Amino acid sequence: MSRLALVTGGTRGIGAAISIALKAAGYKVAANYAGNDEKAKAFEAETGIHAFKWDVSNYQACVEGITKVEATLGPVEILVNNAGITRDAMFHKMTPEQWNEVINTNLNGVFNMTHPIWSGMRDRNFGRVITISSINGQKGQMGQVNYSASKAGDLGFTKALAQEGAAKGITVNAICPGYIGTEMVRAVPEKVLNERIIPQIPVGRLGEPEEIARIVVFLASDDAGFITGSTISANGGQFVV
Repeated sequence: MSRLALVTGGTRGIGAAISIALKAAGYKVAANYAGNDEKAKAFEAETGIHAFKWDVSNYQACVEGITKVEATLGPVEILVNNAGITRDAMFHKMTPEQWNEVINTNLNGVFNMTHPIWSGMRDRNFGRVITISSINGQKGQMGQVNYSASKAGDLGFTKALAQEGAAKGITVNAICPGYIGTEMVRAVPEKVLNERIIPQIPVGRLGEPEEIARIVVFLASDDAGFITGSTISANGGQFVV
């Protein structure tokens, strides 16, 4: 029986590419989403991937959502923490609400999703936890103190939890994408893309969601069993660690 992968934020952008790639690789896939019912229904109809709605910033909602997924499809053996939001502002203008919304989704959401699944992974002596962080969690970004802090926190979470999971056959890794050609990024004015963003990227282009998805598929596989606690940068050479 194929393993079940649960992808948060899995019906749009990078998350949708990850969900589709995992299904193509032979996994059963459940895609979580937070708010856009129309997009989720269209994604479900187009791909045949089950979509489940809940807010990852709410721990109890995660427990209930995961319970529903497992009752429908079986135990979650691969978790992809992809859901994330931005509430950009210069720090002197940032509100507590903007700070808390981003931390609660991007960092607390990783805890809220991983914690209820962790015991089952330990019991089965197998698991994959893959968290989508960001280049801005590595280097920081003006106007994104909240986002950068949340994504840097995801990296600390990954390194620490990997040490706890290693003896139980659970790997925990993170991916840090740079500028990826999602709907959101491609909505940036062409002049800004061509004159300010792409010149910062040595390979001379945006990344594609499918390129991030292929890394996830590898990290989910048995072939990646010796890789844990790692951060994989996928940014076209824009920031080299």
